Amino acid sequence: MKNGVLPPRAQVVIVGGGIAGCSVAYHLAELGWTDVVLLEQGQLSCGTTWHAAGLVGQLRSTESMTRLIQYSTDLYGRLEAETGFGTGWKQCGSVSVARTPERMTQLRRTAAQARTYGITAEVVSPAEAAELWPVMRTDDLVGAIWLPGDGKANPADLTQALARGAQRHGVQVVERVRVLDTVVRDGRVHGVHTSEGFIECEVLVNCAGQWARELGRQAGVTVPLHSAEHYYIVTAPIDGVRPDLSVLRDPDGYAYFKEEVGGLVVGGFEPDAKPWGMDGIPHPFEFQLLDEDWDQFSIIMENAVQRVPALESTGVRMFYNGPESFTPDNMFLLGEAPEVAGYFVAAGFNSAGIASAGGAGRALAEWIVNGSPTSDLWPADLRRFAPWAGNPAWLRERVTETLGLHYAMSWPNRELETARPLRRSPVHHLLAASGACFGSKMGWERVSYFGPAAPYTFERPEWQAHVDAEVTACRTGAALFDQTSFAKFVLKGPDACQVLRRLCCAEVDVEVGRVVYTGMLNDRGGYESDLTLTRVARDEYLVVSGSAQATRDFDHLSKGIGDQRAVLVDVTSAYAVFGVMGPESRSILQSLSSADFTAFDFGTSRLVDLGHATVRATRVTYVGELGWELYVPTEFAVTVYETLLGTGRLTQAGYYAIEAMRLEKGYRAWGRELGPDLTPAEAGLRFTCRPGGGYRGAERALTAPARRVVSLTVDDPAAHLWGGESLLTDAGPVGYVTSAAYSPTLGRVVALAVVAEPLPGKVQVDLAGALYPAQISLKAPYDPTSSRVKA
Repeated sequence: MKNGVLPPRAQVVIVGGGIAGCSVAYHLAELGWTDVVLLEQGQLSCGTTWHAAGLVGQLRSTESMTRLIQYSTDLYGRLEAETGFGTGWKQCGSVSVARTPERMTQLRRTAAQARTYGITAEVVSPAEAAELWPVMRTDDLVGAIWLPGDGKANPADLTQALARGAQRHGVQVVERVRVLDTVVRDGRVHGVHTSEGFIECEVLVNCAGQWARELGRQAGVTVPLHSAEHYYIVTAPIDGVRPDLSVLRDPDGYAYFKEEVGGLVVGGFEPDAKPWGMDGIPHPFEFQLLDEDWDQFSIIMENAVQRVPALESTGVRMFYNGPESFTPDNMFLLGEAPEVAGYFVAAGFNSAGIASAGGAGRALAEWIVNGSPTSDLWPADLRRFAPWAGNPAWLRERVTETLGLHYAMSWPNRELETARPLRRSPVHHLLAASGACFGSKMGWERVSYFGPAAPYTFERPEWQAHVDAEVTACRTGAALFDQTSFAKFVLKGPDACQVLRRLCCAEVDVEVGRVVYTGMLNDRGGYESDLTLTRVARDEYLVVSGSAQATRDFDHLSKGIGDQRAVLVDVTSAYAVFGVMGPESRSILQSLSSADFTAFDFGTSRLVDLGHATVRATRVTYVGELGWELYVPTEFAVTVYETLLGTGRLTQAGYYAIEAMRLEKGYRAWGRELGPDLTPAEAGLRFTCRPGGGYRGAERALTAPARRVVSLTVDDPAAHLWGGESLLTDAGPVGYVTSAAYSPTLGRVVALAVVAEPLPGKVQVDLAGALYPAQISLKAPYDPTSSRVKA
C-alpha cells in the first residue's frame, strides 16, 4: 500500500501500521486533519495485529473505558459499508463461565456493572450456558453470564479498512519505511529520520507496538511495555461448531474459544507468562511467529480439553506463538508524553488491541486535535507511569504476571506481586518490623494495615478487625500514618501565584503559612486533579498531590506555567510525610516541641522543632479528626518516626484505615469520585471555587449538575461493598458506588457514589445480584459539621 513519494514534511507522522496506527489515522482524517503520513516498516498489520484473535468484549472496569469499546463495536459494525472493505465483524455474543462460587460472584458483579453502563448482560445457569454453547462440558460449572453485544472481527481486514478510510480523506500510508531516529528541538517533536529520508512534523504518534519502547527511548520518552509470548491453536472442524457460535471464555481454566472455519481457535492467558525480546525486537519481524512451546501452553490446553472434551480427539491445524506487548498494569498506553510536546503514544494493548483500537484511536485523535482529552482517559493515560517504569529488567519481571491478569480473579484490593519492592519509605524497615502488610501505589510500598496477610475475598475480610482497631484508635486517641508516597512539588518564582490562580479553582493568593485545598480543572470544568497548596513564601508554594497522579500533575502544572516566571521542581523524594491524627494529636505533638500547637488554626503550616529535628507541620486532615501532616526531610525521617513512636501514645495505622475514615467523612478521592468528566458542582465541592471565575474551566464548573456525588450507607451486615456496585430504583440503574468500606465508627458500610439528578428517594445496591436497601445523603455520615476537625 505504498502511496506516493515520502513527503519532506507533514503535520502528523504516525509510526506503525497496525490496527492502532490505522485507527488514529482514520479518526484524524474524520476530524479534518489530513496532512498525515502513516509509516509502516513492513506491511500493514505485519507486527502483532495480523495474528490477534480478534475478540471484542465490551465491558471494562470503568465507565470511560467501557465507552471506548462500545464505540469500537459501533465502528466495526459500519466500517465495511463505509469503506467497501470487509472487516469480518460479527456480533456473535460471548459466554463467560464460572467453575467456582467465587468466580460466579465476580460474574454477577460484572453483570450488574454492565447494566449500569447500558450493556445487556444476563446471568444464566449451566444448562442455559450449554444451550448457548452446545459443545462444552457444563457439569462442573456454577453458572455463567451472556453478553449478546460482544463479537469478533478479522484484525488484518479491519486494519485495511481503517487505512483505506483514512486514505480516502487524503492521509498517506507508506509501507517499507523504517523510522531510524526522532528529532526533538526545544522540548518539542521536530521530525523523524527514516530509511527514505527526513520528515519534519509537528506531531508524532508512536503506534509501533512491540517496538514502541525503543522508539520512545530515541526521543527520551518512557513507553513502559514488554513483549511476552502469546499462544493459541486452530483446530480441525468439530461437530456442533457452527458459524454463529459465540465466543466462550473460561477464566478459571485460563482459556477462550471462538469458531474458525468449523473448528475452534483455542487460546488463553496463563498465570505465569514467558517474556520475549529481552535483547530488543528483531528487524525485520514481519508476519512471523516464534517456535511452538507446548509445555508453556499445556496449562491452557489441559483446561481447554476439560471444557471442550472433543478437543482430545481433534487435530490441530496450526499452533500460533505470536509475541505481543504488555504493560505493567494490563491497561494500554494512550496520550501525550510528558517529556516531549507533540509526542503521542497509542501502544501496549495487552492482547486486547482489536477491542480497544477503535475507541482508543478516536480518543487520541480528539486529544491531538483539541489539545487535551475530551473524556476521562485516566485508566489508560501514559502519565500514570513515571520514568522508572521504563526499566527493562523491572518490566521483564512484571510482564510475567500482567499477561495472566486478563483471566485472574478480580479480587477487591488485589495487589500485583512481581517486581516488588521497588520504592520504599525511609521508615519501611520500621513498618515491616511492626508487622505491616504492604500494598503498592506508583511503585511505592505503602502500609495497607498492620497484621498478617489475609486471603482475598468478596466477603468480610480477615483483616477487617485489624483495620477496625486502627480506625477506633484514631477516632478515640491518635494514630500515626506513613504517607511519604504523596507527590510533592515546589512551584517558585515571581509569577507562581498567578500561574496557580489560572490553573486552580480555589483562591490561592493567601497569606504565607496558609494551606488551600483546590481542584485543577479542564476546559469542560472537570477535575484534572485535586491538590493541597501551602504558601511557604510570597513567591513559593509546596504542592501536594496523590501518589498515582505524580507524573500527570507535574506535566499539567509544567504546561500551565508557559512563559511565565516560575519553575516547578519535583521534591517527592526529598521529604517523608507522617500523619499524626486523632483527638490526642495536639497534646502528643506538644509534648515533643517548643512550638505552640494550640495556636495552629486549621489550614495553617509552619516549621517547628520536633525532638531534635525541624519539620514542617501542616494542620490538615483526610480522616476527619484533629491532626497534622509532618513534612520531614528524608535524612531526618527515621529519627522523627522513632521519636513519635517513643511517646507510646500513637497507634500505627495504614491506608485501609484512611480509606474507611475518609468515606465516613465523605471526602472525595481523585480517580474515583473526582475525574475529568465530573465538575465541582457535581462533586459537591462548590465551596472550593472562588467567586468571579478567572480560572480554567470556570464557565462550566458550577453549571447545574446532571449527577451528584453522594454519601451512602447500608445497614444490613450481610452487605460488604467494595466499589463498582450498581444502584437501582424501580425504574432501573441510577448510579454506581465509587468507593466503599466498613465503618467501625458507625457500625455499617459507608460509601460514596455517583447518582443521577434528581436524587432518588430510595435506592437499592446490587451486590452480585442481591439487593440491599441503601440510604443516600449529601451530608457526611460522620461529623457532618466538622466539629472534630476544628477542635
